[in-house]
Amino acid sequence: MGLIGPRTRKLRAALSAFGIALGIAAVVAVTGISASNQQHLLDRLDRLGSNLITVGPGTDARQQPVPLPKEAPTMLGNIAPVQHVTATGGTRASVYRNDLVPPGQTNSLTVLSARLDLLDALRGRVRAGRWLDQAAEQLPVTVLGDAAAKRLGVTAPGERVWMVGKDIPGQWYQVLGILQPNELVPEIDDTALVGGPQADAHLGGDGTPATVYLRVHPDRVAAVQAVAGATANPAQPSTVAVSRPSDLLKARAETQDTLTGLVLALAGVALLVGGVGIANTMVVGVMERRGEVGLRRALGAREGQIAAQFLIEAVLLGLLGGLAGVAIGAGAVYGYAAAQGWPAVVPVVWAAAGPVMAVAVGTIAGLYPALRAARMAPTTALRAA
Repeated sequence: MGLIGPRTRKLRAALSAFGIALGIAAVVAVTGISASNQQHLLDRLDRLGSNLITVGPGTDARQQPVPLPKEAPTMLGNIAPVQHVTATGGTRASVYRNDLVPPGQTNSLTVLSARLDLLDALRGRVRAGRWLDQAAEQLPVTVLGDAAAKRLGVTAPGERVWMVGKDIPGQWYQVLGILQPNELVPEIDDTALVGGPQADAHLGGDGTPATVYLRVHPDRVAAVQAVAGATANPAQPSTVAVSRPSDLLKARAETQDTLTGLVLALAGVALLVGGVGIANTMVVGVMERRGEVGLRRALGAREGQIAAQFLIEAVLLGLLGGLAGVAIGAGAVYGYAAAQGWPAVVPVVWAAAGPVMAVAVGTIAGLYPALRAARMAPTTALRAA
C-alpha cells in the first residue's frame, strides 16, 4: 500500500521528490566541482613542483627597498639541499607596443634579464616561438610572458616591441617567443625577458638579481626557507623576502573550502525546502484519503500499519529524489569539468550520503502526517470522507 500511493498521484509525488533532488544535486555538484578544481590545482602543482623557493628584495625599517647582493645566487647555491639556482635581473627599461606610446602607459609590465636556465627551473613552457639561447641573449630579442603579450597586442613571434627608459635610448626588440601562463610564478607572466648581456649593455642592468629561484630537495624545503634570508644577505637578513609560491596555491584551495561550506549551507536550505514539500504533500494526502484510512481501520488495520504506509510513501519520495539528485549533480560535475578541461571528481562520500540524507529528510518530513493518519478514528475518517 505504501508503494502504491505515489504511483496514483504521479505529478504531486514527482514535484515533491524534485525538491529533494535539487538539494542533493546541489550538494553533489558543489562538492564535485570543488574537488575537481582542487585536483586540477594539485595536478598543476605536482607538474610545476612544490619545492620552489623564491628569494627577493625586502624592505628596511623605513620601508625602503633593499636590493639583494650580486653574490646572492652563488651563496644560495652553496646550501646543500639546493638542487638548482637561477635568477632574473632588474633593468631600467620599460616595454611598449611601439615608439608612439606615451612613457606613462607601461601596462604594469616590467623588463627583466633572464638566465638561460630560468625556464627549466620554473618548469615553464613556451606557447609560441622559442626560448633564449647563448646567441639570442646577446641580441635585441625578447621572450614575453603570457599576460605581457596580451597587453602589448603581440600574437606571434617575429613581431617587434619598443624598449626605452630614462637615460636609455629606445630600441626595437624582436619577439623571440611567448610563454604559457605559469601558476606557480605568476609574476613572470607580466614581464618581457631579455638576455643578461643584452640587458647589462643596453637596458641599464647591473647584474643585481631581482629574484632568485631555488629548486630544493622536497624534504628540506622548510629548512632552506629558514636560512635563505641570512645566506642571501648576511649583513641584513631581515630585509630579504623569502616565500614558497606553492603555499599560495594551497591557501587558495583552503579559501575554496570555505566557500564550499557556504554553498553547502545553501544546499541544506534546499534540502529543508524539499522536506517541507514532502511534508506538505503527505499532509494533503492524509486529508484527501481520510475515507481510505477510515475503511482500512474499519477492516482491522492497526495504527502502526497505517503509520507505516504513509511513512513508506514519504521515504520512497525521499529516496527517489536522492537518487535523481545524485544523477543530476554528477552530470553537472562532469559537464562543468569537461568545459573547463579539469579532471572530473565526484566525491564518493557525498554521492553515497546523498540518498541517505534524502531518506532521512523524507522520514522526518513524513513522520507527523503518518502519525496523524494513524490516530484517526475509523468513524471520524469515514464521516469526513
